[in-house]
Amino acid sequence: MYYEYRRRFNELIREGKADTSEAAQIFYYLNRTGYNGLCRFNRRGEFNVPFGRYKRINYEPDLSPYQRAFANWEFRVGDFATVPLEPGDFVYADPPYDVEFTQYAKDGFSWDDQVRLVEWLAAHPGPVVLSNQATKRIVSLYERFGFELRFLDAPRMISCNGDRTRAVEVLALKGV
Repeated sequence: MYYEYRRRFNELIREGKADTSEAAQIFYYLNRTGYNGLCRFNRRGEFNVPFGRYKRINYEPDLSPYQRAFANWEFRVGDFATVPLEPGDFVYADPPYDVEFTQYAKDGFSWDDQVRLVEWLAAHPGPVVLSNQATKRIVSLYERFGFELRFLDAPRMISCNGDRTRAVEVLALKGV
C-alpha cells in the first residue's frame, strides 16, 4: 500500500497538483510511514523514500487542533531567497548537513547554497537560528558571519550507512 500511495503522490506532483488536499494527506501518510520520517526527492522531483520498518506507527487522526495555530502561517516551496521577510520575522533554518550526500531535493544543496543561505540570513535584521552538523567549514562559515555558536551532541536517526553514532551539531544564533 505504501508504494501505491507513493506512486500516486508522485503522479500528483507531475500533474502540478502537489498543493492539493489529496497530496497533503498522502504526504502525511508517507512521512509517518516512510523510512525514519525522511523526506527526500530524486532528480526528477519524485518522492523516493522507501517504506520504513516500525512495530507501531503513530498517526494523528485529527489535525484540527493545529488549525488555529497555523491559521496565519504561510507554507512555501522553493528557494529560500524567494521568501519575503519582514524585519522582525523569526527565521529557523535547517539546511542539509554539510556531508557528502545532499540530494534531498531535485536540485540538491551545494556548498555554494550553504554560503548563500548564511549570507542571506546574516543580512536579515530579525532573529535567526540555524542548525547543522558542526563540521569545520560550517563552524568557520557561521563564525565569519558573526553568528553566536552553541554546540550539542545529537543522535543520528537517519544514516545512509546505518551508522547511528552521535554527532556534534551547531546552533548558530543571531538576534535571539
